Formats: sequence, structure tokens, C-alpha cells
Amino acid sequence: MNITMMYRGIFAALMAVLLVACNGAGRDEPGGGTVGGGEGRVFVIEPGVNATADMVEAMVQVKPKDVIEFAEGYFELATGLQISSTENILVRGQGMDKTVLSFKNSGSQEGFLASTVRGITVEDLTVLDTPGDAFKLQGVDHGTLRRVRALWSSGRNTDEEDTITADNYSEKMNIACTDPARHNPANPNPLETDTTSPDYTVSVASGRYGIYPVNSQNILVEYSESVGASDAGIYVGQTDNAIIRNSRAAFNVFGFEIENVRGGEYVDNLAECNTGGFLVYDLDGLTRYGQRTRMYRNHARNNNTYNFAEPGSIVSNVPRGVGMITLAYDKIDVFDNVFENHGTAGIVHTSYEVLGVPGDRRLDLYTEGVHIWGNTFRDNGNDLPQPDLATILASGGSQVTSAFPMIVGLKNLTGGAGYRGGHIIWDGYLDDLSDCPYPTDDQGQPIPQDEDGKPIQGNQYPNPECRYNAYKFDDQGERIKPKWWSSCIDGDNEFADDSLTYANFHGLDGLEVLLGLDLGNPANLIAAVLDNVASLPNFPSDTDMSPHDCVAEYGENLPPLDPIVIPPFVPSGTIDPAPGDELVKQLCEATVAAGQINAAAYEVNCPTLDQYHLFSDPQDPMSLPNGRGVPFVLNSKLFSDFSTKYRVAYIPEGQKALYRDGQDNINATILFPVGTILAKTFSFADEDAQTEVAAETRLLIKRKTSGGQVYWDGLEYIWSEENGQRVAHLAQGGGSVAVSWDYTDVHSGVRHTGSTDSYLLPNANQCLTCHANDDAETGAAPIGPKPRNLNLPFSSESPLAHGVDAHPVAGQNQLMYWCQNGLMGNCPELVLNPVTGYVTSVERNPIFNVPGDSGHPANSDEDIEARVRSYLEVNCAHCHNPRGMAQNTGFYMDVFRPVNDTYGICKGPTATGSDGRGGHEYDIVPGSAADSIVPFRLGFEADKLTEKMPPLARSVVDEEAFELITRWINDVVDETYPNADACSSGGGGIFGR
Repeated sequence: MNITMMYRGIFAALMAVLLVACNGAGRDEPGGGTVGGGEGRVFVIEPGVNATADMVEAMVQVKPKDVIEFAEGYFELATGLQISSTENILVRGQGMDKTVLSFKNSGSQEGFLASTVRGITVEDLTVLDTPGDAFKLQGVDHGTLRRVRALWSSGRNTDEEDTITADNYSEKMNIACTDPARHNPANPNPLETDTTSPDYTVSVASGRYGIYPVNSQNILVEYSESVGASDAGIYVGQTDNAIIRNSRAAFNVFGFEIENVRGGEYVDNLAECNTGGFLVYDLDGLTRYGQRTRMYRNHARNNNTYNFAEPGSIVSNVPRGVGMITLAYDKIDVFDNVFENHGTAGIVHTSYEVLGVPGDRRLDLYTEGVHIWGNTFRDNGNDLPQPDLATILASGGSQVTSAFPMIVGLKNLTGGAGYRGGHIIWDGYLDDLSDCPYPTDDQGQPIPQDEDGKPIQGNQYPNPECRYNAYKFDDQGERIKPKWWSSCIDGDNEFADDSLTYANFHGLDGLEVLLGLDLGNPANLIAAVLDNVASLPNFPSDTDMSPHDCVAEYGENLPPLDPIVIPPFVPSGTIDPAPGDELVKQLCEATVAAGQINAAAYEVNCPTLDQYHLFSDPQDPMSLPNGRGVPFVLNSKLFSDFSTKYRVAYIPEGQKALYRDGQDNINATILFPVGTILAKTFSFADEDAQTEVAAETRLLIKRKTSGGQVYWDGLEYIWSEENGQRVAHLAQGGGSVAVSWDYTDVHSGVRHTGSTDSYLLPNANQCLTCHANDDAETGAAPIGPKPRNLNLPFSSESPLAHGVDAHPVAGQNQLMYWCQNGLMGNCPELVLNPVTGYVTSVERNPIFNVPGDSGHPANSDEDIEARVRSYLEVNCAHCHNPRGMAQNTGFYMDVFRPVNDTYGICKGPTATGSDGRGGHEYDIVPGSAADSIVPFRLGFEADKLTEKMPPLARSVVDEEAFELITRWINDVVDETYPNADACSSGGGGIFGR
């Protein structure tokens, strides 16, 4: 070998280790059917200035069997295309090269988002330059993405961007893979000159995922492509039954990912010029863990692009030049694939012992049951990358993942195989039998298990004290082989002799000796390495592959896995067509007695708000409500740019809502009868001028289909002045408006003054983003009216007087009033504290900005934490719960949950992207808000769309909440909290956590 290159490699590896010590740890036409279309309406969208408005109008009207069709051409779209809470929909263009939807100036993170949909197909178009994900499917059953492309312009959001535009898109959308940039141009290493590619310039500022189905089932991705994602190109996660076939991923960090999937299949795909080609793994801290994936007839070639992910993110740990990685995922068939021209390895088979052991003990750290046969391996492991010093320095020495290939090279060198990687490399780690008991649920009952006796784990169960693994061993304590052995590598694989065939590099064993080397005499460095490590038992690699010849060693092979089958889609037929104009006119223009609401009109969407007759003054939604309307407030409210809220519940005559608490279902609100209308008006006050102007009124209406299906519809009404009158028009397409405020908070006494030019008026489908949990009632189900949020006397949020203040509920505990006045049944015994006005016999969330409102001494640790948790639940938990839009994050914020890893303590993010992390590694770092992601995303530094949380209805910062959360993390959360040690330990692996 080239002795100079060997010297450079060893020196670079040692530098990385010392930094840690110093800083602290062409394709056939598709088959199969298409969901959607055939008998419904066709909404045609043409390019031009009206394209966004036409698209939004179509997406909020779309019903089963409808088609949204984009014409040929280049579209500049100001918001994402979102389909929610429906079924049997087709979205189509005229071809990947003919219909291009550009989102470079979009106010939405995603280009296309389908959430809580049964049956949707998207085909024949390209999504370009999204701020976040290009195609995202969340909670979808039967989703197909066919002949679609996710693409970011070369050098996206950098000075070198070569922007794809209406004038050049026909020439710039087909990206070749000839010569990837192998080295980070930010690296301070003059020896690394291969920092550019003639084909494409990658960027950390590109969107996160190209094609991203998650928390779904029965997913098919075919004849599709992703180019330029700063995380994964084509990904399926936390899903049952997923097939990815005949697709291409290029110039992404990872080309293809299967994560926490139960039943996955990669077939006939091409991964080229990514950092890594294919990944099959389980990520910790999630609701589910996966197994059983088949990978066959794929081609992984030249995946040698330097890792351009944000330092500290999970994907930033991927070493450059890998065809496939397996990690902590059982039962993988790998056959009839080609792995060629990878600098580090064709296949890396590793565990969390190298990656960094997470605090989630429900996760099995090891991959077992991998069966590798009939594959072709050529030129793998012959260009080991040097450590990425730029990333090491940027992370303060905490992330030295890029030293991994060098360590493999050193171990192979001392094992006599030369300084290189190989076709297949394995870290050699497997667990020993533990005496850990079988895991139990929060009632102490054994959790379910699969046919092999393996617990069906997930973060819905308590984190056990240890990792149970008895299912891997027989009655004598011997490992069951080959079933729970790492891998069977059959003799029919074709291994080119241009590379090392196989190495067990023994993980990190023996690495500690490198820290003791004297770098004072570089001329003797290589000899020092060899003298010090060659004699260590597990430092040199073992290149004997015979333990993986399962037939010879164990008398049998692993049986082939069954193919993945997606069952046919069957429409539910429970969603009615849109009502006709005549019915709308009849109901909305009906004559109504004075003081009563137009109750019958609940069935339809009236063109103007006054047609429902909800308010005594039709021009003023802050006036006294008509009929049985009862105003209500929440203990802590959802922050929306310092708007004051006016909420009213209209429960139908002769009916009652039903009391439900959160013990059985954390998302459960009071159960309202069909015909209920919940109105919420957002207003902006000027206390000095004694004025308050309503910007919007949102309605949630509980309806029932002709087939008996109960569901909630969300309606958006925007206020304006016409001919001297105030009127609110139905505006399901949403919009934005400039607003200002100047008023004193009625709870804290803090004066809030400010303005924004971008107050969001959401479209109907954006409402569903927050309101459509899959354990709540169908549609835009209510979020706020839970008993724990209503347990206080009614008083308006506004310091200004309005007609609503004259309602009899004023000054009365709201739960008591509803129960005593026939508005709510199923009420428990209510015991009122006459001093506070709170019911003491039921749960209650405190007002977040009133010290002592929790019942604990004001500003005590317990009081601060209770108030923080109340705020985070109201503002975050509607998505961040095991059944919400953010369920895939594994980060949940309901008030019933212990403050542990699932509440963010030392938990790394799963899908924030580089912007959403803000350079931080964990959601909540005990004692350091400055190092925590949560306050970053809520605070002043997060000024990009992809950084802010919540992602909707917040353009400014809630200063009181930010200060309280910062104080909680800095002064209350400490090393005694569960999982707190995971921040400082880094997980114990070279990859860090």
C-alpha cells in the first residue's frame, strides 16, 4: 500500500481521538392500481399567478374519488399542498419532467403533505426546493407515490446555488452521478482537494427528507427519485408493509432508509452518489420497533459524497462510502444486489455499542438474523475517508464519527489485511444472556410478544431497568443459532478480489491504547501504533468469515422471509359528497327567531358567519352569544401572536356534552353531541385606544354522514369591513394579515406591545394538522376543552369590556356551571374551593404565568415545573403525543407523562433537520437551556420557518413562556431526572448521541 497515505490516515485518526480526550467525550412501466379518481370531480391547476389559490381551493374541497390535476409547466407555489382526513384521492401531474411544483418561496415546510388519509396516490410530478420535506405521508393507510421526484437546486441556500427556474428547469432536473465530492470543503486539511462535483453541489441547507412516509401502513413508492436531501432521500419509517421499488436516490446523505418498519422491501432500486446507499435500522425512543425487511436486486454504487448533514444529527454519523448499513434491526434478507465502488465498505453491520448506547432500554442494540446471498461485491473499502476535522471542531470534539473508517483501517492493518475497509465489515458485538425480567406495562402486566417470544416494545410502555433478551437463548443459556446469530453469509456471493472480503473489527475494543501514544516523534508514529496495538486481543480485525457459513457451522440456514404484500384498497364509503348550492342557500338563509342560533345550518358551510346567528351583535363576535351559547376560557391557552381569544360552545337544545378526563385518553376532550358548534374568535386589543378588532373566527362543527359516521369540520371566517359593516366571510383557503397589539395580560399584569405583518389565517387543511389525532374523533376534533383546562372561574382574556362579560357564567367555575345548568352530563362529584374558585376533586392544569397557581409554593421547583408542563401541553402536546402529527418524534408533552427521555430529557431529535436543531444535540439538557432544542425553537433565535415551533400561528415569541421554560431548564431540571446522564455520557460510543 501507499505508505504516505497510510501515515496520513493513522495520523488523522489519532488526531480525532485526541480531540475527544481534550474536549470531553431505466425502468419498466409500473404495474398495480391507482387509488383515487374515476368517478369524482377533477380540479385542474394551471401555472400562473392564480396557481396557489386554485390549489388551496381544490385541496380544501377535495372529496373521495376526486382528482387534483396539475397541468404541464413550472409552478411557483406560496404554500404546500396538504390533504387531510379524507380518502380515495388522486393527485397527478403530466410527468416528472413536465410538471414542476416549486416551493422555494413557500410558507409551508412540506411540499406535499398527506395526514390521516385512507387511500391516496400522487404521480407524475416533481416537487422542488421545499424548506423542509418534499413529500410527507403521516398516518396514511394505502399511500402510493409513483413517478414523482423530490429535488433541491444544486447548492441550495448557499452562495453557489444554481437555482432551477421556469426558464431552465427542462435542462437542470436530471442529475447525473459521475464524480461525487468526497471531502468537506470546510475541512482545514490541505490534502483533501476533492471537494466539488461536476454533477451537483450538496447543501446542509436543503430540505430534510425527499420522500417521507411515516407512521403509516401499506405504502408503495415506485419509479421515483430523490436528489439533494440533507437527511434521507427515500425513507419509510414506523410503518407496517412498505415497498420501495424501481426508484433512484442520489446526492442525499442517505439514499434509502427503512426505519422501525414492520415488513419492508427494497427491490430494483439505484443508490448512487449519496453518503450512504441503503440503511435498515431501528431508532430508539419511538412507539414501535421493526423487523423483517427484504432487500434484493438493488444497485448501490459510488456512494462517496462527504457527509453534509448538520453535525450532531443522527444521520451525520453515517461514514462516507458505504453501500448499506444494518443497525439494531432483526431479520433482513439481502440477495441479488450489487455493491460497488464504496470507499469504506459494501455492507457495514453494526450496533449501538459503536453508535452510542441510548437510554431507551426497550431497544435491542443488535441486528440479528441477516441473510446475505447471491450478491456481487466490487471495489469496496479501498478509499477510506480521513476524519472530518471541520465537523469535529464544529461539535467541540463531541462528534468524531468520521474517525470510524480510520479505526476500521487501523484494525484491519494490524490484523494483516492492510489499511482498508472491505466488502463486508462487522463490529463483532452481540449480547450475553442477561437476568433481566420480562418487561411489563404501567399496570405491572407483561407486554405483548411476537411468535419468537420477543417483546413488542415501544415507548407507550415504561422504560425498564434493563434489557430483556432471554428469547435469544435456549434453556442452557446458549445463543440460538443461526436464528439469533448476527448473519449468515452464503457461498454464492461474488466477492471481487480487489478488496478485503470480510472483517470483524471488534468494535471499539482496544481503542483506549491510542490515547496513550506519544505524538512527539511523528517519524515513529506508525511503528508506535503497531507496537502498541498489534498484541491486544481484540484490536486487530478477524478476517475469518467461516462463523457466518451457517450451514457448515450450525447445521441450517436462515429461511427466506416471505414477500411483503399490500392488500387491495377498499374504500370505506363513509364520506358524503359536498352538499349542493340549493341546500346551502336554504339552510343558511333561513329565518331565525331573535336570540336563537340557526341550529339547522350546522350541516353546511355558510358563506358568512352571521348566517349561523351565533352572536347577539352579528358584527361583533365578542358580544353576548345567542341561544345556549356559553363562553369559556382555558387555564393556559395556545399562544397565537398575542391575540386574545373568545371561545363559545353551542350545545344543541335538549342535549348534553359528556364529561371525560384524561386518565383513559390523554387527548380526550369533553364529548360533545352532534350539532355542537365551537366558535373561537382571535382579536387584537389596543388598551390605550380602548379598541379590539377581530381578525378571524374559527368554527368546529360536529356533523354526521348519511352512513352514521361522526366527524368534525373546521371552518375559517375572516373579518373585514364592507360598506361600513363588519362581516366575516368563509375563507377556507386562509391567508395572512398584518396585526398589532398593546394590552396588559389579565393574569400576569405584563404589558405586551408589538406587531407582525404575517399573522397566519390558516386554511382548512392546516387546521387538521393540529386537530386530527388518530385517537380522537374523525376530522378537526377539538383540542382545548378538556376538564383540566376548564377548571377555573370564567373571566375574559381581554382587559377590555365586551358583551360576553354579561353572561351568567362570569365568575363561576366553568365545570360547575356546565354540570349544574344542563350543558354537561356524566359529571363526577365536584368539590369547589370557595377561595380559589377551582374544583379540587378533579384534575387541573395551572395558569402558566401565575406563580403559585399550581397549588405549590409560588416559584418553587414544583410550581415552576407544573406551570411549564401546562404551557407545553396546551401549545405542543396536540401534536407531540403518541397519536398526534409528531408521534414519529418519540417526544411527548402531556401532563401525565413522567419527565424522562420521552419528555425530552437528553433525547436526541429524530426529524428536526439542521435548522430545527439550532446546533443543539438534545431536546432538554438538564441545567442548560442554552444547549437545549426546546427553548431554541420557542425563542428569539429561531427565525426561519423550519426552526420555529409551533410551526403554525406563531410569528413572534411568547416572552413570558420562553423565560419560564428557560428558568425551568436552568434551575429545576438537574442530574436527578431520569435519563439525565445520557447528555454527558454521549452514549459511550464513537458515534456519540
